[in-house]
Amino acid sequence: MTGLAEFSAVPSWFVVLPDCESAGLVSARLRDHATRALMHLSGRPWVLGRWAEGAVTLGEAGQSKIALFGQHAATAAKLGEAADRIRTVADLDRLAASLVGSSHLVASAAGQVRFQGTVTGIRRVFHARVGDITIAADRADVLAGLLDAGLDVRRLALHLLEPPILYPLAGQPVWRGVDVLPGDRYLVLEGDGWHRSVRWWSLPEPVLPMAEGAPALREALSAAVAARTGGRALVSCDLGGLDSTSVCSLAAHGDAKVVAYTAASPDPLADDVAWAARTVTGLGNVEHHIIPAEEMPLVYHGLLAMDDRLDEPCNATVDRDRWLIIVQRAAARGSRLHLTGMGGDELLYGSLAHLHSLLQTNPRIAVRHLRGFAAKYRWPYGQVLRQLSDRGPYRAWLAGVPDNLTVLRPPTEEPLLDWGFRPRLPPWMRPAAVQEVRDLIRAEVEAGIQPLGTGRGQHRELETMRFISRITRQLDQMAARFGVTFAAPYYDDRVIEAGLAVRPQERVTPWRYKPLIVEAMRGIVPDESLTRQTKANGSGDAEPGLRRHRPELLTLWEDSRLARLGLIDADALHELCTRPLPPELQFGALDQTVACEVWLWSLEHATLPV
Repeated sequence: MTGLAEFSAVPSWFVVLPDCESAGLVSARLRDHATRALMHLSGRPWVLGRWAEGAVTLGEAGQSKIALFGQHAATAAKLGEAADRIRTVADLDRLAASLVGSSHLVASAAGQVRFQGTVTGIRRVFHARVGDITIAADRADVLAGLLDAGLDVRRLALHLLEPPILYPLAGQPVWRGVDVLPGDRYLVLEGDGWHRSVRWWSLPEPVLPMAEGAPALREALSAAVAARTGGRALVSCDLGGLDSTSVCSLAAHGDAKVVAYTAASPDPLADDVAWAARTVTGLGNVEHHIIPAEEMPLVYHGLLAMDDRLDEPCNATVDRDRWLIIVQRAAARGSRLHLTGMGGDELLYGSLAHLHSLLQTNPRIAVRHLRGFAAKYRWPYGQVLRQLSDRGPYRAWLAGVPDNLTVLRPPTEEPLLDWGFRPRLPPWMRPAAVQEVRDLIRAEVEAGIQPLGTGRGQHRELETMRFISRITRQLDQMAARFGVTFAAPYYDDRVIEAGLAVRPQERVTPWRYKPLIVEAMRGIVPDESLTRQTKANGSGDAEPGLRRHRPELLTLWEDSRLARLGLIDADALHELCTRPLPPELQFGALDQTVACEVWLWSLEHATLPV
């Protein structure tokens, strides 16, 4: 389903090679498909691929070279100075910890190669054994092409979980023989063709009071936005909730012309347009465009026309056209960089599961917060007490997940104090495929999996960041066809570090809405906009979209690729889509299946130009 001959459908990619003679065969295979190359000091190929002019910044000195791919403010001179200071790739930790923006870091020093992405995985690192060497890339399907590898159907089945965020299974490559590097590690390609990974990043201790944490976040987010907007004449921004409002306001304090877009909604309770108007009035220098509700595509619009070449299914597929309509209009206005507030919720609203740990360290504040959240979200007190009394580790919680995969989803008011959401598989899943997913989960339990953080709150925040950042990465790939870079400053490593360092009892509270960004943005965001306590979610658009685009959905299941692979009962799903979804089923289950089906469809119909 993939191969070197299909690289023409992938508009941007790069492969990183070790500094050894054995890499010659791989580089020879890539040469006919790559349009750009960077070389080791030895003269051997180091990085081969396709990327836009100006997409890489290169610095070198002595026996070392450093390259950055992505969105950053580093200059070739700065990278050259860093290269002059290093003797081995391990010496790059200081540079990696200081980089502003979002980029892949690739270095060649002393016969070794260091390759790393970002903490949440918005810049991912994939690797595979090709012959007797390990190579790496920024895309999984490119490595699969070199391996002539097919799909790993068991891993594809994991994408049918709802929600699809279960650590460590979510986000694993769906191609056989391809692995992904954890975001807190860097990959070392040795001169003998082998590899190892090294952990270089760890969570900050959440000890800063708000009075110190807010200025730190302000500085980090300001630098993240400036790294994108610097030197540009015009940029575009989303202008909806408080998160995007903050990014837009920071951009408006820079030199670039800012063009903001707000999508209207038919939901009478959706108030983004009203708040955006207040923000624009307060800023005074932002060009504002409102997209009328009747011009916004509904969910499931354009499913059969999707031909974006992604290296995994994308959760945003079901409303891809809704996401991209703003990008298209921004491109027509002349924007080549679009700023989004994606990532703000996980960082700024945070996880309520912090209350589980807080009950042990500061019970007075924890009880007060618990009462507030229980009243706000109508949590049943019996379930609150059950989750709080559970002291089991993540491994024990994960061990219970396989037994409930086909049980109907719990009510939406269930407390969020466990290690994570208990995912479900849809009723149209084949029994054998359900068992495969159970086996994969149990294998991780038996391997002794550890959580992403020391507590449930930290774990849930990072787990969700990893999921949403993958969607953001895919939206950036989709936006590229319009000549636009999609930028999410909240996913920058420095911004995440600043936010997660703040005491959770001050950052996550029922008494204030996102207090950390409110305090951080005083004097940047207009005062009136900082009083907002609401957030539009667009959930009312799913049912009208199902009614309007039912023919396209039914067409998907008439010759289902997922059914061919033995994962779903297409007849059962076809019959279900002929009527409104039953109340015990949520749209998320259908959306995940649609995302996987459309992705398989797009592999056969990709027509993206080089």
